Order: sequence, then C-alpha cells, then structure tokens
Amino acid sequence: MAMVQVGSHLDSLHETVRAGELMIIQAHSAVIGGSLRANVWLEIAAGRIASINDGTVENPDQIATGTLIPGFVDMHCHGGGGKYFSAQTPGEIAQAISIHRIHGTTTSLASLVSEPIQDLKAQIQRLLPFVNNGDFAGIHLEGPYLSSARAGAHDPKLLRPPKISELQELLDIASGAIRMLTLAPELDGAIEAIKFLTANGVVVAIGHSNADYETGVRAIDAGASIITHLHNAMPKFADGEKTLLHAALGDSGLTLELILDGRHVNHQTVTRIFNEAKGSIALITDAMSGAGLGDGSYSIGALAVTVKDGVAHLDSDNSLAGSTLTMDTAFFNAHLEHEKTVVEAVRLTSTNPAEALGLNDRGAIAVGNLAHLLEVNIERRTISQIGNF
Repeated sequence: MAMVQVGSHLDSLHETVRAGELMIIQAHSAVIGGSLRANVWLEIAAGRIASINDGTVENPDQIATGTLIPGFVDMHCHGGGGKYFSAQTPGEIAQAISIHRIHGTTTSLASLVSEPIQDLKAQIQRLLPFVNNGDFAGIHLEGPYLSSARAGAHDPKLLRPPKISELQELLDIASGAIRMLTLAPELDGAIEAIKFLTANGVVVAIGHSNADYETGVRAIDAGASIITHLHNAMPKFADGEKTLLHAALGDSGLTLELILDGRHVNHQTVTRIFNEAKGSIALITDAMSGAGLGDGSYSIGALAVTVKDGVAHLDSDNSLAGSTLTMDTAFFNAHLEHEKTVVEAVRLTSTNPAEALGLNDRGAIAVGNLAHLLEVNIERRTISQIGNF
C-alpha cells in the first residue's frame, strides 16, 4: 500500500493536476487488495494509478460517494447497440464498443463467430486498428473449429476441424492481435492445434464441444485454460458424470466463463457451479448486436435472430443466440441474485477475466494499473465511470 503525506506534497500535486498531468480521486470506499476499504484517495498520473492512500484529502478533483471498483473486463462479447465487432465500417464497430463502455466495460475482446476463413481474415484486418489503439485487448475467434453437435448459434455448414497451416495464416494476418481462440477438443487435430496455439501465445478455450471427460482432460493438459460459456453448447449435469463439464469443474487451473443472465444457466445450476468449481469463474456477456437495445429482429452471421423479452433466439431452431447482457447487469446479478459480496463480484467481473487473459495491468485497483475505474451505488443499482480514460 502506497502512503504519502498530505501538505506541501498535496499543493504540488494540484499544480500537476492543473497542468493536466495528474488527478486526485477521493472515494468513500474502494475494493482494493481483495477487501473493501473505507476513505481512500488515489493519485492518477498518465492514465495509471500512481498511489493509493488511506484517509481524506482536501479539494480532490473527483469524489466517488459510492464504492470505487475496477472497470469490467469482458472476455467474450460480439457486439451491441445494433452492431457487431465484425461490422464493415469503423463507425459501426465504435458504436458497438460504446454501448458496452456505457455499461462499465473498460476492457474487452472482440469476439468473432464462425465464418469462411477469407471473411474472418477480412474481419480481423478491420479490427487491427482498434486493437492497436487499445479499444480492444485482442481478438477472440469463437470458431470455426467447433462441433456440429453443439453448434449453438454457429452455422453448422461453416464448422471444420483445425489445421495448423490455416491457423498459421490467421495468426500471420492478425500480427499478434488474436488473444483467444475457442475450439472443440474432440475434433481431428484439435490437441495438436491447442499445443500450437499456446506455443504462439494464444489463450485456448474449450467450447461448443461434445467431448467426454478424458478428451477434456487431454485438452487441458495440452494447454487449454478457459471453458467457453460453461454449461452452454456443451454437456450438462444431466448428461452423466464423465463429460467435459466435470473435467472443467474439477480443474483448479481453469477459468470458467459464465453467462449470468438468468436465462442461459438457471439459478439452481449457477449455485451448483459456484459451489463445485475448483477453478476461477469469469462472468461474460457473450453479447450479440441487440445488447443495449430492445426486442426486435437481428442476425448472427447469416442466421436470423429474434430478441423477445430480452432473450435472443435463432429463428431456425429457437436455439439461444448469444445474450443481450451487459457487464453491469452481470455484476448486480452476482451481488443481488447470488449473494456475492461486492469484493467477490469484482473478482468475477474484473480480476478473474483479466488474469485469465494475462492482462496484468488491469482488473484490480493497484499501483501501476490502468486507471479504469467505476463507481458503484448498490442501493440505486447504478454504475458510472470515474476519472478520465
């Protein structure tokens, strides 16, 4: 914990603030170091947390009367505000980013659904400027290396086993921007693909898979470290005791994505997952373009989707088609519906996903981290950005 003396030092700090170099934020309380601390003030310099201090300070630049928490990290999101991250124009992509920023997501991956490889390459190229300027922490390819038996909202005609040569083409065109890739480990060549991807710095997630327990363990041993939207597009508890689900729950080194919208996984099952998971849990949105908007007609790739009562379904077979969730709602669902403390909810929505993606400078309020800060008011159920980022 960094401590500084108030006095002449504070006068010089305000001079620095006026020069546009530093900001002081006073918080009624803040989640820091895995606990809730009262009366904390932060120095922010060049967009990062320069110091964390107990007590109160005169004339801060901003005051958080609620609780200060780190910005949300959404490791699985496809779009929102009526647009997808795969959109054709920078303005459309920015619109999708903006709707989630409004709801507290300060870091996200741009998730892309299964498409023909040439289309994926074009989408990756359109996203590179957004990755390079920090709007995204990277790209997540959710497919096309998925099981047709658990296709979900992916077009089965596009699904295929992975080939190293094809993966290399995608990595080459992405120039390091692909941070995560989801695949089904039971596909031919999948275990070799996991080893290849992890050796090249890509986080591998298991998902859209019908794998049995043994195959799941092999994939984890090969380097897979995340389970894509646990309990969706994969075996469920009712499918037996030796499935991918049980391999996922039993491994302490995994991070398990969870869509906490009350629709994708019911309350009882979520409670069981929280109780039985030995690894970390990271809340995600898996948001489609309807996130932040109302009911209506949308699409995922070439597949028609209808959102009714806030739930997205494929028109073709009524399968769930992503969510309309935002991370602030996921946070409050964890805290209010599943009785997680604010500290625990922060770990689920910020710290765990940041750690899973190897993002060591965010996901927690700590000296040196990016000053991605939110103010949460539990009673009003509101979250707002604080500071400048």
